[in-house]
Amino acid sequence: MTKLVIDTDPGVDDAHALMLTFAHPDAEVVALTTVNGNVPVEMTTANVCKILDVLGVDAPVYAGCSRPLISSPHHATYFHGEDGLGDAGYPPSTRAVENEHAVQALIRMANEAPGELTLAAIGPLTNVAMAVRLDPELPSKYKSLVVMGGAIRGMGNVTPTAEFNFYADPEAVAIVFEAWPEVTVVSWETTLAHCMLPEQLDVLMATETSRGEFFRRTSERSVTYLAQALGNKQMCEPDLLAVAVAIEPDIVTKAETHAVQIELAGKVTRGQSTVDWWDRSGERPNANLVLEMDRERLWELLQLMVS
Repeated sequence: MTKLVIDTDPGVDDAHALMLTFAHPDAEVVALTTVNGNVPVEMTTANVCKILDVLGVDAPVYAGCSRPLISSPHHATYFHGEDGLGDAGYPPSTRAVENEHAVQALIRMANEAPGELTLAAIGPLTNVAMAVRLDPELPSKYKSLVVMGGAIRGMGNVTPTAEFNFYADPEAVAIVFEAWPEVTVVSWETTLAHCMLPEQLDVLMATETSRGEFFRRTSERSVTYLAQALGNKQMCEPDLLAVAVAIEPDIVTKAETHAVQIELAGKVTRGQSTVDWWDRSGERPNANLVLEMDRERLWELLQLMVS
């Protein structure tokens, strides 16, 4: 059983990642922490509560940082909708949020169960960076850290070279990658290589369950956007891939470990994740880069998500 703490910024793909996590028989969600990202933190927190209501499950929710460490907030309502959930129209939740700040909760939970918890960070890394600054020993207290983020070959989805989560708070990424011995990374390019096939998307969209309806209603806007951007009907699920790796590490069929550094000052490259593919820099290898995943198993998990 994988005990998970998920740091998230729902977001359509975050919602689907949570759907899979709560459906998976080998995943136990210890807590959910929220961060500013796809939409403001007040909305990401409200969306987590909505998702829990739809799924009919419970987990403590901790609201986190409302802005990046240094830069101005950058959101993605153009893709996720004004409500962050594809403008699907689900009602607000009355669920109570914990009083403790997410950063403090990340530290406390690690200290209460050292070596037992996997941290899946599927939004900007602001909360995780703040927690590391407050407790420099934090990386040794989590079993592992799986991150969705980065454009490891410079194929960005916000700028020509930067992926959204890393672009949203690059200073936080730099802090986390410097502090953590090894971060497992599911990048934007790996996401693009594992998008759903059109026929798979059709099956999921037609699933007549409450989860299937939630998937369909939250996905319709994104599917339309991606069809216009990529030229064909498909759905990419970066955050779902990351939680799949966190729960089932064996789903990874190819990975490489290299040094990754974050560009902070480039005029057109801020937020770029630079990978030392040839190990020439002398920098410490700090990232396990997921390159390929078991597609058959991934399809099984996608079907489990909506069952």
